[in-house]
This record gives sequence, structure tokens and C-alpha cells, in this order.
Amino acid sequence: METHVYGLIAGNGRFPFHVLDGARLRGERIVVAAIREETDPSIEQHGVPVEWCGLGQLGKMIKFFKREGVTRALMAGQVKHKQIFSGALPDFRMVMMLAKLVRKNTDSLLGAVVNEIESDGITFIDSTHFVPHLLADAGVMTKRTPTTKEQADIAYGLEVARTVAGLDLGQTIVIRGCAVVAVEAMEGTDAAILRAGELANGRELTVVKVAKPNQDMRFDVPVVGVPTLETMLRAGATALSVTTGKTLMFDKEEMLALANRRKIAIVGN
Repeated sequence: METHVYGLIAGNGRFPFHVLDGARLRGERIVVAAIREETDPSIEQHGVPVEWCGLGQLGKMIKFFKREGVTRALMAGQVKHKQIFSGALPDFRMVMMLAKLVRKNTDSLLGAVVNEIESDGITFIDSTHFVPHLLADAGVMTKRTPTTKEQADIAYGLEVARTVAGLDLGQTIVIRGCAVVAVEAMEGTDAAILRAGELANGRELTVVKVAKPNQDMRFDVPVVGVPTLETMLRAGATALSVTTGKTLMFDKEEMLALANRRKIAIVGN
């Protein structure tokens, strides 16, 4: 049987830790390239080799992976959009990569990083490779089914959100009465939901989060979790739609239990 050493590029949040847990359960060897500006420092306590790299230190990351014998790589955890434009000093490898880019949106940047690393003989794989059990199920996942109003908002929201996601602007839309209240941009999902709550005075909001039309599961996979629900509760949102099989639901059981207690409807579309 062919064996592989996996290289994890770790961003912020809990996703990298879920990946490490999944790899351990499978008995796979994995090493971590941690992003200094983003990764939780406690990743060093996970018992795997960790190399800290600045956001622009692509060359250092590749050298680390090659030194450790990495044959397959994956990305997990967000790198905030604003960090990409924060003025992080790029190394020579990153400068050369950026010089080839016509567009510098999220997909183009991450795709270019993937291509650059793959040019060194390392294959990128689906970021959910070790955590398929955390992907959203099809249909209603909570005790409460969306109301007729919420279903109408979800249907409308899906149409709008898929168009917006296809433009690489954001993957979350907040709807009320079949009207768009907020669209996610660089501020992220939670901030968009809270902004919608302020605009709608905290009443009857529906949140629709989608994968991009041609979602590259190697990076920027949509994620929801308990904090998403807590934000929805603060904003007055009562229903959540996510993309089946392409949205990660962290702490899934805890998330669904909270939704059931607070009568939030969650559905996979």
C-alpha cells in the first residue's frame, strides 16, 4: 500500500485541529505549516512537527514540506481576507507567484499557492479528506422544519447567494421577506449576520450560506458552527441553509443540539 506524508497549511479557527484529529485516527503522518498571523499557537501541543511561516513566506513553507518528505498537502482554516492585503512582506517565491497573477481575489491567490506547491511535486487534496463526517447532510437536520416564509426566503436567498458566490464576493446572504438585507464581503459571515440584525432590528432573518458554483474543495470551503448559531441568535435569525456535502459543520452534534433548544431550523440544500 502506498504511504504518504501529509502537509497541513493551517489557518485560524478549529478546522486545522479537526484535520489533525482525523489524521491521527487514521494513523497518518502529518506535519503543519502554521501561518504566524493566523494559526492558534496551541497547535504546537498536538504532537506533530510545526513550522511557523509568515503569510508571505511561501518558499519557507515549500522547503519545510520537502524536508519532511510531504507528498500530499491540504489547507484548513481561514486566512482572513484583510490579512491578504495587510502588507505582509513576501519572499522571493511569493513575489514571483504574485507577478504572474492578473487577478488577486481569494480564489486566484489560493489557487496560485496550490499550483506553486504542486510544481514541487506535492499533490493538493480535498481539505475535508480527514473530516467527511463533518459535512452537511441533505434536508432538514433539526427538529423544526423551516416555515413557509423561511422556505421562501431560502429559495430566494439560494438564487442570489449562488450568483454572488460565483463572483467570489462572499458566500453568505441574509434575507428577510424575500429581500436581501446583507451580503458577506471581506468582513466575514458573522459580521454580515450582525449587520443584518442591526438593519432589520433583530427580527425574522434567514441566513443562506453556499458553496461556490464550482467550489474547489481544496481551499476556502464554507464553514459553520456553534459561533454561527450564537451570532444568528444575537441578530434575530431563525433559519440557516447550507450546501449539502460541501459545508463543514464544526461541533456538529453540539450545533444541532443548540439549534433544537433555540428552535432554529437548519437545512442542507
